[in-house]
Amino acid sequence: MRLTKLLFATLLCSAACSSPTPDPVEISSADMTDKVRGAWAGKMIGVMYGRPMEFQVTDRMYTDSVVWQPENITAALNEDDLYGQMNFMATMQRLGQDAPLDSLARYFAEAEFALCHANLQARKNYFDGLRGLDISSPANNIHCEDIDFQIECDFIGFVNPAMPQSASAMCERVGRVMAAADGLYAGIYVSTLHSLSYVSSDIPHVVGEALKSIPADCPYALCIKDVIAAYQADSTDWTKCWYAINEKWNEHDVCTPYHTFNIDAKINGAYVVMGLLYGHGDLKKTMDITVGCGQDTDCNTATAAAVLCLMSGYEAIPDEFKSHIPAIADEKFVFTDYSFNDAVDVTLKFIAENVIAGGGEYIPDSLYRIIPQTPVAVPAELGLANLVMADQVEVTDTTRWKFSGNWEPFVYGNGDDAPYLVATTPGDSATLTFAGTGIALLGSWNTDGGRALVQVDDREPRIAETYYITEAGKFEGNRAYIFYVTDLTDGQHTVTLRVLPESAPASTGHKIYLQRALIYR
Repeated sequence: MRLTKLLFATLLCSAACSSPTPDPVEISSADMTDKVRGAWAGKMIGVMYGRPMEFQVTDRMYTDSVVWQPENITAALNEDDLYGQMNFMATMQRLGQDAPLDSLARYFAEAEFALCHANLQARKNYFDGLRGLDISSPANNIHCEDIDFQIECDFIGFVNPAMPQSASAMCERVGRVMAAADGLYAGIYVSTLHSLSYVSSDIPHVVGEALKSIPADCPYALCIKDVIAAYQADSTDWTKCWYAINEKWNEHDVCTPYHTFNIDAKINGAYVVMGLLYGHGDLKKTMDITVGCGQDTDCNTATAAAVLCLMSGYEAIPDEFKSHIPAIADEKFVFTDYSFNDAVDVTLKFIAENVIAGGGEYIPDSLYRIIPQTPVAVPAELGLANLVMADQVEVTDTTRWKFSGNWEPFVYGNGDDAPYLVATTPGDSATLTFAGTGIALLGSWNTDGGRALVQVDDREPRIAETYYITEAGKFEGNRAYIFYVTDLTDGQHTVTLRVLPESAPASTGHKIYLQRALIYR
């Protein structure tokens, strides 16, 4: 709470000291409602347009057509891109829009839906007792620069029309549940895109202006700037841009560097911007390009479509995409109490509160008179973006791994055939010598997960807690990071893991599931 107030005060002071108070922007209630309906409809349309190709193409462009039927949008009611951020909206509706970070984290952690990557680690961190900024810090969440906040931040821009500073302040609470550094900047950038889209339909302007909300030299900003530069050089051929971006940025995924699957916020954010720029305001073309870029196609297309449909408003969306929305407009999104109509109503309520808090005026059923804000960059912070995988060592490589005790072979099956070794008894140990500047031990958490003492060289040992309320870490793209360290001096190091006799009270065993080590440089 204190952090958010300080940030907001700093942003407002910076803007106030640099320029006089701007003239108010007026948006009629009818136009505001149309834009809000367009924003949520765009999110639903985009997520289902891109859903069939989600991570189906990860190392090349997708060049085939997308099959679309208006009824496809019904499945958006089951999509995490929507119900995830609606969880934060519900907490704010319950506690106020200034709900503190720990409350946002609590209700997110306690939600019934499954999570992956940064969100999953945030949930585990909360259950393990971490609070405040520790929940999402790079030291505790190696996924903190993944896409998670980028796909859950839309509502923040939706509820802060033409007020990017207010959006950034809200991002500092919501985003800190699971994101830091580039992961946080991704959400701030996208929220700013939405915020500015209320008052501008100039896509190149909005894409460039939104960069002012994040540090100019952070990797996320540099990646987006490369997209803009490629577009300015040739605004007709998005494939040239795709090749240039992938050549430069596609290896930068600390989370899954051993796989062509890339969940990093930067590369997926670049695909969103490619779709917006090269789509030239055409919804279908924008979505086709965004899907064509590959990787997290449903999330990226949902973000791009939400920006475009907020700009245009609901009424301007082609019927082929929106015609089935009225039939499901009162059905609830899974894990929420919100329907499409409910989400629109709550968004409009939040907008009225925020416009007034920002010094503007709301005349019910008539007009929003907004004091527009200029984007101001949030403070820079260090993340994990400079790490690149140098090596990986499977547990089957017994020339490098040294195991002692009762380790047993294990394979999940059902689509995940990677070999594991599982420690079963206190005192079981594993040792690996490696060369690099960081290491991560990958495996799984589980209901029978135990605790292990992990030490690198003569550093202070750390306890790895692998108990979790359910199995987590199945499938190659979503391994649990049991332990990691990223700040070693370049050279030879030794990591040792030893199973402890104590387990979490709720755990049914002492097992440590281990599948591979990643070595970083």
